[in-house]
Amino acid sequence: MELILKDGIVYSDGKFQKQTVHIANGTVTCLESHPKHNGSLVVDCSMFYIFPGFTDVHVHFREPGFSYKETIATGSLAAARGGFTDVCTMPNLDPAPDSVENLQKQLDIIKKDAVINVHPFGTITKKQVGEELSDMEGMAENVIGYSDDGRGVQSDEMMEKAMLKAKALGKIISAHCEDNSLLFGGYIHDGEYAKLHGHKGICSESEWKQIERDLKLVEKIGCKYHVCHISTKESVELIRQAKKKGLDVTCETAPHYLIMNDMMLQEDGRFKMNPPIRSEEDRLALVEGLLDGTVDMIATDHAPHSAEEKSKGLSGSNMGVVGIETSFSTMYTYLVKKGVMTLEKLIEVMYVNPSKRFNINKGIEVGKKADLTVFDLNKKYIIDPADFKSMGVATPFKNHEVYGECKLTMANGSVAYNGGLNLE
Repeated sequence: MELILKDGIVYSDGKFQKQTVHIANGTVTCLESHPKHNGSLVVDCSMFYIFPGFTDVHVHFREPGFSYKETIATGSLAAARGGFTDVCTMPNLDPAPDSVENLQKQLDIIKKDAVINVHPFGTITKKQVGEELSDMEGMAENVIGYSDDGRGVQSDEMMEKAMLKAKALGKIISAHCEDNSLLFGGYIHDGEYAKLHGHKGICSESEWKQIERDLKLVEKIGCKYHVCHISTKESVELIRQAKKKGLDVTCETAPHYLIMNDMMLQEDGRFKMNPPIRSEEDRLALVEGLLDGTVDMIATDHAPHSAEEKSKGLSGSNMGVVGIETSFSTMYTYLVKKGVMTLEKLIEVMYVNPSKRFNINKGIEVGKKADLTVFDLNKKYIIDPADFKSMGVATPFKNHEVYGECKLTMANGSVAYNGGLNLE
């Protein structure tokens, strides 16, 4: 099939320009302003923006082991609907990908069911229990990096061993930073809302203290290190200072930490995630970090659960919310349209930086497979979880009015999601 996306506003070479994207047999063959149609299927994109497909380096697709929450098929379709062509899946699975054999189970499902590019993480430790390193070397060829997401590596000695091994393999450690000795049964931020409503709080130190420990190890060892879902002002400052020292460190945060503070919580499981939504001071520090380059990228930590698991309020519900279908629209609405950041900066933190850091080579370029997404930025709609492609529906952004609707996503040259374009 030959497809022409005509007169879109295309992000290419770091800037936006009016272009027409020619695609033949799944490959971008030409970028020009005044195309010759030659009978190809022509889609008028004059009212749309065409972005390289976004990259989310932190998602949970729950398969194998927890397919009642999400599957590779539903998760990857939800990602495509959000404009993503590449995602990195966390290893909280059963079996956990801690060996070549266990990883292969996930790779087989990805090959069979994924509609976009899915890059799995291997675990840092066997079964993610922190006692013995996983088969990091055996898995190296088929994983994007290593993480024990969902639980921090508590042992200093074990994290040092992992960093040494990752350095030798040229791979990245993607760390969930959480000091279990500082949790005290908390489940939302230890802030004003928790005090007013009698909830047990999670202190900020439980996050930044382990980041502090890890950064000392990075300085000693010199490995590639990435911090998952930072949420506190102290975390931002620690990473800022580490970068000034020249350490090979990056980090991510999520839309809910950039848009919400703990006084926006409701007594509903869809506001419960780990780390928790924190104070307004923390939110502002995260935004500042995003703008000055300390925070490198947006990741969703898309973490679906069953309706039953999210129905027990703030205290009893499972940790985790979904976000891959709403990430771009919420960020565009609350940060770009409000003048906090430019659209170019948003593409930088949703595509450029994550793709570069995790060595995912793509872009809207002649000769490359079409990995792109088309958005109508003028389209306004209400976020309704009943419309989600994901099996998970717990989102703190339910009923929010946002701008930016995905009209098309192509991954590896094939249509992964069609949001209403006539491609017949």
